[in-house]
Amino acid sequence: MQNTLVEARLWLAQRASAAVLGICVVVHLITIIYATRGGLSAAEILARTRGNGAWLAFYVVFVLAVAVHVPIGLRAIAVEWLGWRSRAGDALLITFSFALVAMGFGAIWGLFF
Repeated sequence: MQNTLVEARLWLAQRASAAVLGICVVVHLITIIYATRGGLSAAEILARTRGNGAWLAFYVVFVLAVAVHVPIGLRAIAVEWLGWRSRAGDALLITFSFALVAMGFGAIWGLFF
């Protein structure tokens, strides 16, 4: 029963993070298209993002959605293709999730501060 509950929660987290990522990717791409068609330079883009709480919040949500979505997806692939069902494997993917958060927040730091 416990394993079934964990799998159901992972499934739900995967789908919810996919929905958030879908929205984030669309907003991100629209922003890129707007910036490049508007002829904004990198310096002008940074001037608009530095200190902007809305963009900071957006990219924090984006990074957190990636950190949830990717490791769960990799776990599903590892279980299906490799038959990988171990606590050590899960621990490795949790560590990978924290690494994604650290790298993402590092990029956010560079963009906003």
